[in-house]
Amino acid sequence: MRTILSRSSRQTSRGTQKIRGRRGRAFDRNAPGRGKSVRRALALAPLTLFALASCSSTTPGQAVPAESTGQPTSRSTPADEVPGPGVPKVPNPIDITRFKQNPCAALTAEQTSGLLGDGARIVPDPKGAGGPGCGWFSQAQIVVLFPNVDKLGLTSVYRAKGNAYPFFVPLAPVDGYPVVAYGTEDVRARLGECNVALGTSDRETIDVSITQSPAHKGEKDPCESAREVAEKVLGNLRGGR
Repeated sequence: MRTILSRSSRQTSRGTQKIRGRRGRAFDRNAPGRGKSVRRALALAPLTLFALASCSSTTPGQAVPAESTGQPTSRSTPADEVPGPGVPKVPNPIDITRFKQNPCAALTAEQTSGLLGDGARIVPDPKGAGGPGCGWFSQAQIVVLFPNVDKLGLTSVYRAKGNAYPFFVPLAPVDGYPVVAYGTEDVRARLGECNVALGTSDRETIDVSITQSPAHKGEKDPCESAREVAEKVLGNLRGGR
């Protein structure tokens, strides 16, 4: 896996930039001018999901005229129903509470060393605007986020398909848990970046953003790399770490 992201063991350089959340919280990072995918996961996700909720044309329980009788009736599909149309159901929900309480426990030291090399900077953000998260920064970078802006899980991501998220690619499930890559644009080839969301229940996800190192950009689809990181996080959850 180290070849997927980075073999470098150098720590983050002095000239760090910051990924700022909606409320000003930040992750330190290097690589000036890069990191749109990670910013989306940490800062734009809340804006997107709230916008999606406000754009819904159906209000739960709203009365509408019945065609045959003229009497009011209720819509059968409320806006908060999950999974939504076309959204894969999560057959075996898993509790992610303890990782939301300690997001940097999502990956082990051995795992991050294998992915990023030794000496990666670890930056927790347990009270991030989009939800608890943790970042691991070296020449390559990983951010794991546990979104809490709504309780719609993958339904929020699927509703944004073709609108807020023009880039939208369902990936192979991880042991039955559905995964989708998403973004405001496809930056895999240009920046070596990708965001994926893995459904842990019909109402919650684990979101993973990765940036490949310049030396290894293009060696593998970064969305597949992000999916493999999500698989490790899921394994740690299920393994009782």
